[in-house]
Amino acid sequence: MSETTQQIIERVGLIPVLRAKSVAQGRAVVDAMIAGGVTVVEVTMTVPGAVDLLKELQKEYGSKLLLGSGTVTTADQCQATIDAGAEFVVSPSLHAEVIETTKKNGKVSCPGALTPTEAITAWNAGADYVKIFPCSAVGGASYLKSLLAPFPHLKLIPTGGVTLQTAESFFKAGARAVGVGSDLVNLAAVDAGKPETITESARAYLKIVADARQK
Repeated sequence: MSETTQQIIERVGLIPVLRAKSVAQGRAVVDAMIAGGVTVVEVTMTVPGAVDLLKELQKEYGSKLLLGSGTVTTADQCQATIDAGAEFVVSPSLHAEVIETTKKNGKVSCPGALTPTEAITAWNAGADYVKIFPCSAVGGASYLKSLLAPFPHLKLIPTGGVTLQTAESFFKAGARAVGVGSDLVNLAAVDAGKPETITESARAYLKIVADARQK
């Protein structure tokens, strides 16, 4: 049996958030992450030519890479990224039309929420995961744990301020996966010709996930 999108997200435990400035830079980052064993990436709509980058990555890596789109706030954006190869769709906020379009296409929906009301509203609207953003700005892992107390069935992915230092605490608090930005998706390293920095970081994150899973 081939793995489902949700199984891959939870096995890898990381959703690296790619905000590249160009297609070439985006591909270099993805190459470096794959070399470190991370096979999931979220391409945000803030990338110039985000849809083209998704198509490129889809063509280049095929089933070796689980592609998602991020910062998706309209149904049209959502459909365009799914057509380009996105298997999961992430938003910073809650948009019913995005969840609806994602589910209609049989893809995995991950809207953003922060408060208890938003989180449960997103879940009841059909979300597969709820991205808790910006998580570290409101207390990080302890906030996540507090949210899960009344809603233990929610599948939460904290994003914003996740680092090698904090990642373990989020898994301990009950995160299904974590969204990771510049701490892993290090554009400066690629520009400086040091992609191995990203590869090492990817390995370090996967080790944290593995250790947290064993505990």
